[in-house]
Amino acid sequence: MTELKERRLRALADVIRSGTLASQDELAERLGALGFAVTQATISRDLEQIGAVKVRRDGQLSYALPEAARDAFSPRIAAVFRDWVRSVEPAANLVVIKTPPGSAHLVGVALDNSDLPEIAGTICGDDTIFVACRSTNEAAALSAKLSGELA
Repeated sequence: MTELKERRLRALADVIRSGTLASQDELAERLGALGFAVTQATISRDLEQIGAVKVRRDGQLSYALPEAARDAFSPRIAAVFRDWVRSVEPAANLVVIKTPPGSAHLVGVALDNSDLPEIAGTICGDDTIFVACRSTNEAAALSAKLSGELA
């Protein structure tokens, strides 16, 4: 990856973190003001590369970053859970996580990047995430751990 692309990706992530931006045109304008001349196609590829997703906040769609964490007790994953998770419930060897509409992917990516050993994989819908564990005991333990992040 070139140095210019790395700087552009960092700038894009900073722009997304700094405010509510609902369109790629808005992102292109902000990046242009920072000295990065970009096309819609470039923005689209860059959003995919940094894992940005559109989520609904207070009734409005905007871009957000899945702030990945390395363990369930990190401040970032705790913040993701406080902001985006409504409930966590074990179901056999699964953990079922409910989010506001349009937010499941954001939480799912954070979980996928967390490297929690109990997680075999995730499936995300619009507002529901199924987290597959290897056993019912692991699902119960993970559910308790993740429920603690909501407090």
